[in-house]
Amino acid sequence: MDTSAVRQVLTQRKAMLENRASKVERDASHRDEPLSADFAEQAVERENDDVLHAIAGESLHEITMINQALTRLDAGIYGECSECGNTIDEKRLQAVPYTTQCIQCAEQTD
Repeated sequence: MDTSAVRQVLTQRKAMLENRASKVERDASHRDEPLSADFAEQAVERENDDVLHAIAGESLHEITMINQALTRLDAGIYGECSECGNTIDEKRLQAVPYTTQCIQCAEQTD
């Protein structure tokens, strides 16, 4: 496994997510555009804010997972299942590069 390529993919994904989270936070805080004066429109905008906060939360969670994967890369244990210690299949790592479990252990915890 080419760990430098994995690091690059993780780093690029992290940068994209950080950018997304920043933009979502800016949009949800209405720094660039104040809330509408119309009460009904404000209600819709608040509902949209809830969606934006959920998106930001998911982005931040994925950033945390990526940071943990980068730490595992540094420690030389990237690709080891945190449950059984076996090697995580490379196809699984390509699909979810920050996963901590092999497919068998992941299926057992669901």
